Amino acid sequence: MKRSVLTAVCCAIIFSGTVVAQENTATQVKIELDQVVALALEQNYDVKLYKSYQEQAATDDKYSVGVLLPVINATGSRIWNSTDQRQVLANDSVTQRKGVRSNSLNGTLQLTWTLFDGAKMFATRARLSEIEQQGELNVKGQMVNTIAQVVNNYYNVVRQEQQLRAIVLQMSVSEERVKLADRRLQVGTGAKPELLQAKVDLNAQRTAVLQQQTIIQQLKDQLNGLVNMQLPAVYNVADTIIIDLDLKEEEIATNIENTNFSLLSYKKSIDVAAFALRERHGERYPVINFTSAYTYSHSINSLVINNFTPLDNRNNGFNYGLTLNMPILNGFNNRRNIQQARILVERQTILYNQQKNLVDVGVKNAFVNYDNAKKVLLIEEENILVARENLFISLESFKRGVATFIELRTAQQSLADAYNRLINARYLAKIAETELLRLNSGLLK
Repeated sequence: MKRSVLTAVCCAIIFSGTVVAQENTATQVKIELDQVVALALEQNYDVKLYKSYQEQAATDDKYSVGVLLPVINATGSRIWNSTDQRQVLANDSVTQRKGVRSNSLNGTLQLTWTLFDGAKMFATRARLSEIEQQGELNVKGQMVNTIAQVVNNYYNVVRQEQQLRAIVLQMSVSEERVKLADRRLQVGTGAKPELLQAKVDLNAQRTAVLQQQTIIQQLKDQLNGLVNMQLPAVYNVADTIIIDLDLKEEEIATNIENTNFSLLSYKKSIDVAAFALRERHGERYPVINFTSAYTYSHSINSLVINNFTPLDNRNNGFNYGLTLNMPILNGFNNRRNIQQARILVERQTILYNQQKNLVDVGVKNAFVNYDNAKKVLLIEEENILVARENLFISLESFKRGVATFIELRTAQQSLADAYNRLINARYLAKIAETELLRLNSGLLK
């Protein structure tokens, strides 16, 4: 039988209307995966933090144009004085005044414009631009990781709810076993241990239902936590796990260095370090500044004891020129800084190569898991049909007294195991698919 047919039949078995749903599910809101992903990209705290870092870098880059502009400063002062004066002249005459008052007004407007600094200002601006771009890549990378978390958590809820429905289905079989064992005991063809064992199995499944409901609620709370508790207090999820079974390793691995946001961020780190090296090289060159200033001063003396001292003095004017600052020797700091910057470039290159190796290995491992999961899934989809048919035959045979109690219980356990393996196989296949799409950033559309 073709895989698609097997899948359809299997899903019909697992999610048939005969399976009892959880209580009050009709009143619960159904939340689709796309809704959770959208909320996570907007509300997840990790995404918000990375967006904050990116906004900080964008602000630095926005105002980095300031390194190319002149610096203009204005200073001013107004001072009032009251002094006692005493002068002894060469002819031994003495002049003395008390409480001599004066005031002065001073102001300066100064401009300094760096014309040349070894191109350091351009390297600084380029470095800030690279940091902003790296921030954008980090945000996208965190978005991809968050989507992967949401997908895995969401489908884990789906898996556990499928497991719950499988347990409820098994309970219906156990209830039938209890009825048959009790009937056989009443007519004298059965034994009491068979009835007791059937009741034990039924009670164990009731306990498993309670435990499964606890697991589901915990996973739903974890999923809600990923979206900052924006989901309803009570909600439902989808009932099937959607898997893309057509992923190709070469499509994932090809051009991975230009699609994986983590690798792109590491590559930006190399660019940032390279511009920092250019900044350090620029510090070896002279700095030429254009300077200009306008000054104003006005002083008033109410009384003077020296006839050559002005009572009112006012000055204003401007000046301009060039200044040159040439580094000659500063304790080899420039050489040390350049060497440290060069080492940083080499270290960032090593980190990039290391991350590239990890991503390449991750793609290979993830595809092996994905390929194996598809094969296991195919086997389990076929096996579930066999196990269900075997249980049906054993149950009918037990009713007619042909099959033994042990044979029926074995067939029931085989079906339970088949359900567990099938549900886990589908979930593991989805996990492997999600990991492949995470590595090549295919989750972020």
